[in-house]
Amino acid sequence: MKKFTLLVIIAVLALSAFIAGCGKTTPAPSAADKKTIKVGATAVPHAEILNVVKPILEKEGINLVIVEMSDYVRPNMAVAEKELDANFFQHIPYLTKFSAERNLDLTYTAAVHIEPMGIYSKKIKNLNDLENGASIGIPNDPTNGGRALALLAKAGIIKLKDGAGITATISDITDNPKSVKIRELEAAQLPRSLDDLTLAVINTNYALEAKLVPSKDALFTEQKDSPYVNILTVRKGDENRPEIQKLTKALTSEEVKKFINEKYQGAIVPAF
Repeated sequence: MKKFTLLVIIAVLALSAFIAGCGKTTPAPSAADKKTIKVGATAVPHAEILNVVKPILEKEGINLVIVEMSDYVRPNMAVAEKELDANFFQHIPYLTKFSAERNLDLTYTAAVHIEPMGIYSKKIKNLNDLENGASIGIPNDPTNGGRALALLAKAGIIKLKDGAGITATISDITDNPKSVKIRELEAAQLPRSLDDLTLAVINTNYALEAKLVPSKDALFTEQKDSPYVNILTVRKGDENRPEIQKLTKALTSEEVKKFINEKYQGAIVPAF
């Protein structure tokens, strides 16, 4: 009888322990369990968008470290050299050209947004007021330089030879009716050079950093169907890393789409 009673007690204790175990919730990942990924980004809007996904990834057990960068060369080299897991600052044509020129095995996993490039000025309010011999600043990197020249052509300031495309250079200008002087400068320097230039063709991220509002301050902008989609860049072979897949999913989430639409009011357009 005593043996039977002991067996019953043991069974009850085991059942209680089982029920208690079933009632426990899965604990949040501890700091030791979390995976850290480092992503290079220009401050606006890329780092701002990454800050939106940071808490989303936190719940997934991923610690997102955002490394702010201000140039267009180091972010890709840092990914290739494994200093960074990914970067978020560039569009597809730039990545394609940069990787080919430096023989880098880079690719992208997410097409996040479009930043329509714009023509800005502190000296004139309308392109019709552009005077002969005016100085115009454009980015000095080949892809954005060609993009800027194409925008100037679309605005009627210059003409380019047929087929010049995104690789257009100053030598591709076939007509310059107002004899404007094109100055090639670092993209990040263009907003600060507006005092010395008549016009500057500025990437939206640098325009926003300089507190320029594209929808209000730009005299002329690209159409919203621009092919220059900003992407999340990674090393080839890393596309299937769980952390990269989760980051890709977060960057193309409804939370990010809502943030872009509300924060940038059309200056930046979701691409998903």
